[in-house]
Amino acid sequence: MRRLREWCADERGSSPVEFVLVGVLLTILTLGVLQLGLSIYVRNVVHDAAVEGAYYAALADTGIDEGADRTRRIVSRAIGVGYASEVSVRERNVAGQRVVEVTVVTTLPLVGLLGAPRALEVTADAPVESLD
Repeated sequence: MRRLREWCADERGSSPVEFVLVGVLLTILTLGVLQLGLSIYVRNVVHDAAVEGAYYAALADTGIDEGADRTRRIVSRAIGVGYASEVSVRERNVAGQRVVEVTVVTTLPLVGLLGAPRALEVTADAPVESLD
């Protein structure tokens, strides 16, 4: 019984085990923060591309198809072609004002750039210019 008590009270070798346990937790926490940053970056790039595409499509000398192309090019260059596959542009009236609306539906990255398809939807509006 005495030997069992001495063996249980012996703390030799516990430091490497504690280091591994704490190291694993810190690594998971760091990777989670990096993934959150990547997801926010993707959302911001897609949003900025939608805004840029909406303002470009709203110019008096451009069409809505050119705004969609511009949005696709920006997203493709910054993140990848797979993130720019579903871009829609339409013109609508808001309070009597003509507005161009660009909507981008894309993947929300959950592990690296892999994630839930069609989980992120961003919409941007811009007032239509006219030469009148």
